[in-house]
Amino acid sequence: MTRRVLIIRLTAMGDVAMTAPIVASACLANPNVEFTVLSTPFFEPFFEPFPNFHFFGTDIRRQKHGLIALWQLFKTLRSICRFDTIIDLHNVLRSKVLRTLFRLVGSNVFVVDKGRADKKRLVSGKLHSQLTPMVERYRKVFLSAGLSCPDTTHRRPQEPIPSASPIKTKGTEIWIGISPFAAHDGKMYPLDKTKQVINLLLQRPDVRIFIFGGGNKEKALAQSLLSSDNHCLSVIGLMPLDSEMALMSNLDSMISMDSSAMHVCSLYGVRVVSVWGATHHFAGFLGYGQKLADVVGRDDLTCRPCSVYGNKPCRFADYRCFNIDPQKIVDIVLNN
Repeated sequence: MTRRVLIIRLTAMGDVAMTAPIVASACLANPNVEFTVLSTPFFEPFFEPFPNFHFFGTDIRRQKHGLIALWQLFKTLRSICRFDTIIDLHNVLRSKVLRTLFRLVGSNVFVVDKGRADKKRLVSGKLHSQLTPMVERYRKVFLSAGLSCPDTTHRRPQEPIPSASPIKTKGTEIWIGISPFAAHDGKMYPLDKTKQVINLLLQRPDVRIFIFGGGNKEKALAQSLLSSDNHCLSVIGLMPLDSEMALMSNLDSMISMDSSAMHVCSLYGVRVVSVWGATHHFAGFLGYGQKLADVVGRDDLTCRPCSVYGNKPCRFADYRCFNIDPQKIVDIVLNN
């Protein structure tokens, strides 16, 4: 009898991207097991189309009457497949309700330990050391479910440059992506400093820069970062997510905040120079397979990290954690 596993990870973008290499590893190591990921439809391109993989998209968090919607989602999933194993990689109220319903009909349930207590100690200053990476926490859930999930850095192959890209061929240029935006101020390097990074990089004639982001607000803000020549281009709004990912796979390096672009590039093994402010890689959110030598942050500040997700206002109101010299970022990018 074929074993059928439902993996729940609804949001957020970077967190869902972090699950993708572990799901891929499990699919490859367990060819006789059917895996289904339940997530937001927009995130489907993160997952590779293995023969034993399926994706079920839902926008359950946007629906009114939450409990009724969860019950209806449960019934729909049950009508599609009789899952004998539930792996909850989200561990929030919505996923708790779903996994409880499945447990009541006999499914075995396995849940990620997010290490919330240790993260609380980290931001309170009582602990200052590396916590278990989230990718490893995800992998442990598969192991606890009796599934093989090798500890290997799975990489997606480089993809062809998408037709929607403003540049069709790469040649001998150095392609550098910059994803300067984040959901919270505590995770976003100031745009005026980002502009300085761009100008310094463009002193090299063989460098071409692509600015990534999402939404009309970020698209408008990106215009202030563009240089006067055509060696700095914004691709925000030019292409769908799968094409944007394909373009990222052709980069030589990406400069990213503690945000989803870091995790998307990590799927392809693209080097990421990550810039950290209020948050810290100690919390376990460094991109899969990325090097500590490419992490940029103010480790001389005792107030860091003050937040796991960067959503708390700076206690000093000046985000001194982002007082990072643009030249330092450029030096790390160009001296890999």
